[in-house]
Amino acid sequence: MEIKIEDLKVLFSEEQLQKRIKELAQEMNEFYKGEEVVAICVLKGAVMFAVDLVKHLEMPLKMEFIRLSSYGSSTSTSGKVNAVDIKLPNLNGKNVLIIEDIVDTGLTAKFLIDFMGVNFNVKSLKFCSLLDKKITRKVDIEPDYYGFEVDDKFVVGYGLDYDGYYRNLRYIGYKEL
Repeated sequence: MEIKIEDLKVLFSEEQLQKRIKELAQEMNEFYKGEEVVAICVLKGAVMFAVDLVKHLEMPLKMEFIRLSSYGSSTSTSGKVNAVDIKLPNLNGKNVLIIEDIVDTGLTAKFLIDFMGVNFNVKSLKFCSLLDKKITRKVDIEPDYYGFEVDDKFVVGYGLDYDGYYRNLRYIGYKEL
């Protein structure tokens, strides 16, 4: 499958994304009530979402970045998670918010939650994903917060890529298969 920008249909517009991100931030502001949070952005896909989300968070916040990989080809997952770069400070006793672009099989989310449990004794751990693709789930895991549920479409834009391209789109698009 090859994806060209002219083949894309808008799934979520820039306006829809920004409205939902503000709603998610409000939910988090109410949950954390001013407590310090360490937000961990999963690169590269979640960077656009994470940046826009933290602009609306009102608590003291530190940001960390990790890089994982689970895609085998441009459009399908390999089924295993690779920790490309996962250096984190001591998170013991901290409120941790993991920010991800999409939960599809759930393998990456499970890997991260398990990693946190093995390596740290956090005060709280919340998982936030912009997109939740429940239809492709392979493990029993649900994000604490998510922006939108999507069906089994290959999506690009707003951080999500096709072979490294289209992350810079202001919307999330898909190609009819």
